[in-house]
Amino acid sequence: MSAVPWKPEDLLAPPIVKVFERRFLMVGALASVLVIIGAFFQPKVFFRGYLISFMDWLGVALGSMAILMLRHLTKGGWGMIIRRISGAAMRTIPLMTALFFPLIFGTKYLYIWKDPNQVSDAHLREHLKQVGSYLSTTGFVLRALVYFAIWNLLSYLLTKWSKEQDTPPLRDNSQRFKVLSGPGIILYGFTISFAAIDWVMSLDPSWFSTIYPLIILIGQVLSALCFAVVVERVLFNYRPMSELLKPEYVHDHGKFMLTFIMVWAYFSFSQWLIIWAGDLPEEISFYLRRINGGWGFVAIALVLFHFAVPFILLLSRSFKRDITRLVWLAVWMMCMRYVDLFWLAEANFSETFYLTWADIAVPIAMGCLWLAYFCRNLGSMPLVPAYDSFASEVLEPAHGH
Repeated sequence: MSAVPWKPEDLLAPPIVKVFERRFLMVGALASVLVIIGAFFQPKVFFRGYLISFMDWLGVALGSMAILMLRHLTKGGWGMIIRRISGAAMRTIPLMTALFFPLIFGTKYLYIWKDPNQVSDAHLREHLKQVGSYLSTTGFVLRALVYFAIWNLLSYLLTKWSKEQDTPPLRDNSQRFKVLSGPGIILYGFTISFAAIDWVMSLDPSWFSTIYPLIILIGQVLSALCFAVVVERVLFNYRPMSELLKPEYVHDHGKFMLTFIMVWAYFSFSQWLIIWAGDLPEEISFYLRRINGGWGFVAIALVLFHFAVPFILLLSRSFKRDITRLVWLAVWMMCMRYVDLFWLAEANFSETFYLTWADIAVPIAMGCLWLAYFCRNLGSMPLVPAYDSFASEVLEPAHGH
């Protein structure tokens, strides 16, 4: 007997998802052609925009995997309702694996450790030679292969066991999910920390921070949750989401958004406070570069619109329970996540604030391809695993049980 009077085919994503998939694919393909042409003429500009865009969309995929594992550890309807949305986003990791390879060819345009002899600062040049065994192309590639192998393995197992719950009989895979998710979250934390150091922090090898990777990590989880809120709002116009999504689940998502925003602010402020208190030349250079030449306006925007305004809005209970209002904040936060990554990475290349064509075109091209793949994944499985023994917490209330 099924846990609820829903059939798996009744829980499939609406046909509009296929329409979105085709549209995103068309726009992504056209934008990619234009971006590739631009890359031939301005490879340095292209790879700078490519790195920021890659980190942004990778963050949604990996953050979704983290949310999925968190849900398996904690249970609750808040996670069940977005479980397949997060799962579809997580299953874009193979695409992001393929999109990483252009960065290997772009290392000479991005990282000064690629050729220490070209560095004018003698002290920094000597430092790069000393850490050359770590900051090298070989180490860069080998570590990336380890990261992606772990992420793809976690995604594969989470997906495999989840698919089993789309066909009878009822299956309680919760213990298997728990056994994987506990170590999985730890592995995610370690791997994304080292990846953040390799791919972003090493843009300036003269500076380091132990909190920096945590800022990237919490930003990814925030991006993923905001993306799930956007998708559930789009699906709310159609069955079955229109019958399954309840205000209490939306409220929980709003509370998690508030939590992740506060944690991001805490990590960011802690890093600034520690560096300000230390007042060491090799550390304060990070912030001196990012508060001068126009970059200070970006920093102020992050304080106001990545923390202060969302924080105030999410204090309201009615705001958190209103999916129509919450979704606009979620879209805004996804934009601010890109601004944060732009501020962290792009300031390494220019002392004055500026935008290039790659900072706009590459995220659109990559994002449309990513969204097309996401829509394909979303349409391949029911939005709720009907034969999960815990699915009743979402499915039964829809029928008044």
